[in-house]
Amino acid sequence: MLIDCGESEKTDSVVHYLRDQGISRLDYVIATHPHSDHMGGMYKIINEFRIGEVIIPHLDDDDIPTTRFFEKFLDACEDKECGLTEAEIGRKIQLGEASLELIAPVSEEYENLNNYSVGTVISHGRNSFILTGDAETLAEAEMLESGRVNRTTVYKAGHHGSSTSSSKKFIDAIAPDYAVISCGEGNSYGHPSDAVIKRISGYTDKIYRTDLCGSVVFVSDGAELEVRTERN
Repeated sequence: MLIDCGESEKTDSVVHYLRDQGISRLDYVIATHPHSDHMGGMYKIINEFRIGEVIIPHLDDDDIPTTRFFEKFLDACEDKECGLTEAEIGRKIQLGEASLELIAPVSEEYENLNNYSVGTVISHGRNSFILTGDAETLAEAEMLESGRVNRTTVYKAGHHGSSTSSSKKFIDAIAPDYAVISCGEGNSYGHPSDAVIKRISGYTDKIYRTDLCGSVVFVSDGAELEVRTERN
């Protein structure tokens, strides 16, 4: 399974990484929400690999993008005859010895496109991972209310560590042992927020940032975790 891929100009590195892992087929692809920094190059992924099912959030008609990258994504899905389905919370997908549950989006309509993000919890033995795309505090509160969010091993921080996500209630509920923040070096948004770093630091000092560490890889055997970073 692949969840998001980044901007189009960065996607070649994702393709190379997957190829290096011996991957020629992706049984599942999740595009968390239609922003280019999450799925701008997804059409390249779909064109490069054999694809099983592509999962996207339900979008209100007024929120369906007309951007070029999204049109290329839809065209690629059609050309490759991929199964394109909307995320349904509570759905569980078996991934070898691991399993994944879809936990968001809870509602069908939002004013902010970030809150449509597909949220997932991956469980592998004693290890668990939660990924929430760019979901902001409203969507986080809905996830908590749904009862599908529990203590987790690894938290991929929502919205690049922005102050609009990683609310205190959400962090208190998941109490992560590790956190990963995906943010560009010297980004103009000021990600990650100092307040978010402080909040997460209340539970762990094992915080990995892509602007400082480069690529971050977690390897789980169901009991222990190994963390590999591109830069120390």
